[in-house]
This record gives sequence, structure tokens and C-alpha cells, in this order.
Amino acid sequence: MEKIIVKNSEIEFEELEAKVKRKILSRGGTMMAVEVHFKKGGVGKKHSHDQHEQICYILKGEFEVEVGGETSTLKAGDSFYAGKNIEHGVKALTDAVILDVFTPQREDFLA
Repeated sequence: MEKIIVKNSEIEFEELEAKVKRKILSRGGTMMAVEVHFKKGGVGKKHSHDQHEQICYILKGEFEVEVGGETSTLKAGDSFYAGKNIEHGVKALTDAVILDVFTPQREDFLA
């Protein structure tokens, strides 16, 4: 059953790589919100989704991002959208945190 109210302090991180970890904050219907923490130099490798749309909001720090072949430096308060089949990736220029929102939910994150 999907929780309606979720307390961040009660969610455990999943280590993805040496400098990257995530936690699923909330999910329901067709949406999912994920908090991703990066140490400086951490990388979200370039990839695309054939079934998912994604909005990425920078909560803290600074990233070099590449979306659809365009590269930019984003900082806290900035965001980007990656539609289906749009290649995207990030590199943390500082210790940083991203909020990722996906639709539909990333079932692969729940396995």
C-alpha cells in the first residue's frame, strides 16, 4: 500500500555508487518523488527513459547537466525536464541534492 504521509527521517538511503545515494520520498498513482544526494564529483550517468518523464529540481549545490545534447551549470533552485527518450546526465560540482519526480513510477527502483 502506498503511504499518503511520509517522514523523511524514517526513510533509509540506498547507496548507488561511492558518491551517490537516494531515497524514495513518496509515490502514488503514476508519480514518484526521489531525493538523490551527491558528493562532489558524483555522477548520474547519461541515460534516457523509454517509458518515463522526469523533472529534476536542484535542492542544494551545483551540477553540470546535459539534457538533449545541451550542457549547462545548474544550482539550487534550478531545474530541468527530460521527456521520454531524451538523454540526460549530471555531475556534482559540489556536495549537492536533487529532487527527481517521475511519471509513471520507476518500478525498477522498487525491486
